[in-house]
Amino acid sequence: MIEGLPALYIFMLAAFTGYEVISRVPVILHTPLMSGSNFVHGIVLVGAMIALGRAEGTLELTIGFFAVTLAAGNAVGGYFSTVRMLEMFKTSSKGEK
Repeated sequence: MIEGLPALYIFMLAAFTGYEVISRVPVILHTPLMSGSNFVHGIVLVGAMIALGRAEGTLELTIGFFAVTLAAGNAVGGYFSTVRMLEMFKTSSKGEK
């Protein structure tokens, strides 16, 4: 099990890498990127639920609860973003005969 300083180092490295990758994506590609990565949000949610299930202390339960809440919000937001993006490609039957 990874504990202490190595875990903090891995978290900081992941946060920095994620920020650098996402900041270089053109604005026009953010919505398709989010809809294409919805499966990752689902995996994060499952991981957060497993971590919450194994939590033992009050601090661990609190962090696990927030992790599940944020992961679920991320997955739902990705779904709504995909639905909105797909609605942009629907043809309008208004005025057509």
